[in-house]
Amino acid sequence: MASSGAILAIDHGTIRTGFAATDESRILSAPLDVFRGAGDGEELLQHIAGLLDERRVSLFLVGLPYNMDGSEGPRAAEVRAFAQRLAQRFPTPELRFQDERLSTKEADELLAAAGHFGADRKARRDSWSALVILRDYLA
Repeated sequence: MASSGAILAIDHGTIRTGFAATDESRILSAPLDVFRGAGDGEELLQHIAGLLDERRVSLFLVGLPYNMDGSEGPRAAEVRAFAQRLAQRFPTPELRFQDERLSTKEADELLAAAGHFGADRKARRDSWSALVILRDYLA
């Protein structure tokens, strides 16, 4: 694992995509704003370009949906297609996949512990899921 430059974790969705990032030293990590829009559209890549303008990213970490038995989930092909578009548009950061099983459940638990409920929790869920994906990778 390269240890220089920020990691941008992505919890790709068809309607909402969550993001979390580390600082360049990879000590601090935080959820970022959720992107609301099509997961297969140009607007998502434009949003990511804006995130790259704000930080020096050396690694894209994309959550890959697996089933509990370890096989790839039904959305895995869509996520892999997104990752291919991402790598073509932004070839410099390395791209890795991270198992995202149970990340939404863990994100909900973290949000509840932080006092977020109802619509507030739902609005933050995807980026907190990206934070869980990032945390699991760093561990």
